[in-house]
Amino acid sequence: MNDNPNDVVLDRTVDAPVETVWEMWTDPDHFAQWYGPQGASIPIAEFDLIVGGRRFIAMEAQTPDGPMRMHFVGEHRVIEPFRRLSYTEAMATKTGDRVAADQLPPGHPEDTEVRVELESQGDQTNMTLTHAGVPADSPGAMGWKMALDKLEALLRTT
Repeated sequence: MNDNPNDVVLDRTVDAPVETVWEMWTDPDHFAQWYGPQGASIPIAEFDLIVGGRRFIAMEAQTPDGPMRMHFVGEHRVIEPFRRLSYTEAMATKTGDRVAADQLPPGHPEDTEVRVELESQGDQTNMTLTHAGVPADSPGAMGWKMALDKLEALLRTT
């Protein structure tokens, strides 16, 4: 149960072993296959998978006004293989520099934190995603729901 309306919390049980789910979150090539809302693509996914290591993501999507590209940068905070992953995320420029606070959309936080908790259940994995700083009723929350749907579909084919 999510008691904080400023956090997205999604809980899923997926039909894949915890090792496979972990790889989908931590291998940039796998992550790029499912991350983002329906219709989005990830042309750049770069991770230095160590505590303090950098993340850089580019997401492209078609909008009524034409193609749009967003960039995100962050840092890995917790890496407990097959159990927990936590990283920060901030809007970035195409070169990977953080967007200045005064250049962010109104009400958008400078930093958010993504936490993924995994629990092995034999051939299945319970996955709890928390994105702190993204309102539960926001477009970002809907994007996460679509991304996890894409992840589940990908896991069915692996």
